[in-house]
Amino acid sequence: MSLFRPAIDRIEGYLPGEQPQEAGWVKLNTNENPYPPSPRVVDAIRTAAGGRLNLYPDPLATKFRKTAAPLFGVEPDWLLPANGSDENLTIVLRSFVDPGDLVVYPYPSYILYETLADIQGGSRARLPLQPDWSWDLEACRPIIERAKLALIPNPNSPSGNRWTDDEILALVPPRGLLVLDEAYGDFCDRPHRAELLRRPGGERIIITRSFSKSYSLAGVRLGFAIARPDLIQGMLKVKDSYNCDAISLAAGIVALEDQAWMDANAARVRATRIRLSAELDRLGFNVVPSQANFVWCTHEKTPHQPIYEALKQRKILVRFMGFPGVAWAEGGTANGLRISIGTDAEIDALLAALREVL
Repeated sequence: MSLFRPAIDRIEGYLPGEQPQEAGWVKLNTNENPYPPSPRVVDAIRTAAGGRLNLYPDPLATKFRKTAAPLFGVEPDWLLPANGSDENLTIVLRSFVDPGDLVVYPYPSYILYETLADIQGGSRARLPLQPDWSWDLEACRPIIERAKLALIPNPNSPSGNRWTDDEILALVPPRGLLVLDEAYGDFCDRPHRAELLRRPGGERIIITRSFSKSYSLAGVRLGFAIARPDLIQGMLKVKDSYNCDAISLAAGIVALEDQAWMDANAARVRATRIRLSAELDRLGFNVVPSQANFVWCTHEKTPHQPIYEALKQRKILVRFMGFPGVAWAEGGTANGLRISIGTDAEIDALLAALREVL
């Protein structure tokens, strides 16, 4: 007899990308930033590590909120820091979803959404994407109308495409909330700054952001949510008492202050993304136009898993992904390769290996 809740017994759990611990890998599988964080951030971490670690951090992360708020044109009480944006998603599910409530999300997309809904005991439904990764809004509308929560990543993963603001607003549940997951938002050609929250319908939207990608701080777990103050106030009841540690908060504050460093790295990623997409196209891949720090590509002539395995033998990691239950995909499973944008040297190594493999 299991002592776990039935919802936990039923799920397999989310499986993160491979994280080899030895050196020598070209790691293009988990969308980390290939460039280091600002040197000012490293100095802030050192200072915090030598500080008052025997005391709890500020439970409301007051200085962090005051630093972040002006970047998004909001007041500090519109912000909720968390231990990575994934914790923000967990707080949202715990705050708004009762057992049986419907959680919806695009598919193919970030599979963690399904896991979080299952853990909470909610019901869930996929909003099917079309072959070009667009919405059939008429087909989605009956599902959206029944939803308590819609989880929408923009840009999407694994495809990297970005939907318009009007498309996002059309997905806000009339009796629920929409979470706009902008983990990759800083890599867009025109990044958002929470403009949707100030449009009609914005009172039902929560935006989540991450320091793991554009700020090069995947090893320091920090993210934050942006929403109207009444939503933030309710979610503060749900978060852990001290959910952000002093070191991560110190790193996040200085990372926000050094926007020029982040912007320069994001621009380098965008330039390499353009080059990689063009080279993959020359090698016979179909590449979805990406607004993220990765690309999704498929090959008509060569199966994807053998490509992934051959690259892994050469110590180059990309992400082979399969999404079963996709009506338009051959065999009912949409699969392909998601390739993170690395340094130019790493992308050169990948392309050389692909020429051998293909």
